[in-house]
Amino acid sequence: MRTLISFAALFMSVLLLQFSSGGVGPLDALSGLQLGFTTTQIGLLGSAHFLGFFIGCWWAPRLLGTVGHSRAFAAFTATGAIGLLAHMLWINPYGWALMRVATGLSIAGCYTVIEAWMQAKVTNETRGRTMGTYRIVDMTGSLVAQLMIGVLTPASYVSYNILAILICAALLPLTLTKVKQPETPTAQRLRPMLAIELSPLAAAGVVVAALSSASFRMVGPLYGQAVGLDAGQIAWFLASFVLGGALAQYPVGWLADKYDRRWVLIWLSVAAIASSALPIVVQGMGTGSVMAGAFVFGLTTFPIFSVATAHAHDYASSDQRVELSAALMFFFASGAIAAPYMASTLIQAYGPPAMFVMIASAHVVLVVFGVIRMRARPTQQNRTRYVYTPRTSFVLGRLMGRQREHERDRK
Repeated sequence: MRTLISFAALFMSVLLLQFSSGGVGPLDALSGLQLGFTTTQIGLLGSAHFLGFFIGCWWAPRLLGTVGHSRAFAAFTATGAIGLLAHMLWINPYGWALMRVATGLSIAGCYTVIEAWMQAKVTNETRGRTMGTYRIVDMTGSLVAQLMIGVLTPASYVSYNILAILICAALLPLTLTKVKQPETPTAQRLRPMLAIELSPLAAAGVVVAALSSASFRMVGPLYGQAVGLDAGQIAWFLASFVLGGALAQYPVGWLADKYDRRWVLIWLSVAAIASSALPIVVQGMGTGSVMAGAFVFGLTTFPIFSVATAHAHDYASSDQRVELSAALMFFFASGAIAAPYMASTLIQAYGPPAMFVMIASAHVVLVVFGVIRMRARPTQQNRTRYVYTPRTSFVLGRLMGRQREHERDRK
């Protein structure tokens, strides 16, 4: 019972974290537009978030070893709250970029603590249910966070204060639980080249997934505003993308387990190229068409990270899984750091459709590279099962690695 209560507290913290972190990106984009920031400066805010996220992923396990789970979580939530509350005290795009580094670091650090706690408490008997619930909570929080943009007033201290309250509230379930906190995990090595050694295609896939996801979620509000959507409609526009990605997980997972994952990855990218053209084609056909375009875009691009990750783990041994997961997250974070700034620069130079042209171009490269890699080596026969992989922290690799081994043993 105590274990179940502990997980319930963790999941409540995850939900509140998602409400806060998922809302700040679109809110910053809309606030920046209202305050006269340039398109490139708004894109810089999204890139700054992922820079902080990367720093947090690397530093958090080391801080855990120094101060423990509860104190580390408190430190990271405080960092995030400060970054949010300072927005309306210093209205400057480069000052906001520093604040977004703080919020990105905070979210990565908080997820690291939560996932390290889960990894220490979960058993093989509870692993499947726990991870399934975790994915549902994470995706639900992300979906609701996009809809919050419809009720948060841009460039308002009250709006940022609400997000700060939510991240502070995430502190309560975890720190008030009576369950003894687990032993501190050792900080894993970060070896990015391991991903390239095992699967160059998977490394390329997670970079392209980052370009697609980070560009849309951080710069998508600029596109929505440019095609005439109001704040409430932009909220549904972003939520449609998340909903499409959520609904794609099961059918794509079935395909990835049944067929060669490289073909699944290639055809997903072909579909992503088509879906990148869809928002451009339908932008003059009414709000419903724009929403449908975002839904299909999420349907085709969101699962690419998990398919690429599953493909990489097909070639990994048991003792490589944790480091491989961290290496893949390194490539995802690197792509996510570059993507919003690149997308916003292109939008400023060539207009809103340029973001989708950039994403489609990246998928063209992935298709070509996928075909080349299929000729380089045969299909892997002894494969892990497909699992939806949240993009939250380097520590998640410990949880996912054990789940992959457990699923493989059951086959």
